Amino acid sequence: MLLLSGCVSPPAPHDYSEFRNSDPKSILVLPPINNSPEVIAPYSILSQISMPIAESGYYVYPVAVVEQTFKNNGITVANDAQALPASKLHEIFGADAALYISIEQYGTSYSVISSETLVSLNAKLVDLKTGVTLWQDTASASSAENRGNSGGGLAGMLVEAIVHQVIESATDAGFDISSIATQRLLSSDMHNGLLHGHRSPKYGQPATSEKAK
Repeated sequence: MLLLSGCVSPPAPHDYSEFRNSDPKSILVLPPINNSPEVIAPYSILSQISMPIAESGYYVYPVAVVEQTFKNNGITVANDAQALPASKLHEIFGADAALYISIEQYGTSYSVISSETLVSLNAKLVDLKTGVTLWQDTASASSAENRGNSGGGLAGMLVEAIVHQVIESATDAGFDISSIATQRLLSSDMHNGLLHGHRSPKYGQPATSEKAK
């Protein structure tokens, strides 16, 4: 839980009034826009993104089916999919809301005495009937969180950084870190996450950020 919650003070709570008025039951996850240099990033995020949404109580359109539907209609680029009018997406899929995601950082980096795998995401939820933004937030996760210094001075730190980089690059640590980032971003149990949906036993309860006020 320490890794999920992070170490910084939580931001101010969101205004959930539009979210409550819309009260979506189904969510369409659009192909993520990848602003990182890692080609694998969108696939890693898509493989993780449905779980926190579904666990929050929403029906999530299968991401593989959504991606194939776009491809069948000649839309192969995430920017083009996200540029479609909300009304058109509602017409095609029938979803109540769509989740727009951008990947700002993804992958393992090495900088002299430190090495980390970092995933940073932006997201917003849009009502497909009205085009109104219901919710938006950012979240990130890093393999360096809560990592202590093993000692050994500067030489030891250099060796440790190289070891971390080699291991995390070879094992695609971004996959595991993206799971943490998506949970932080979307889970109803996290500060400023989604509201609890109709399928959640906590449906109708205040958001976690509102309870903390």
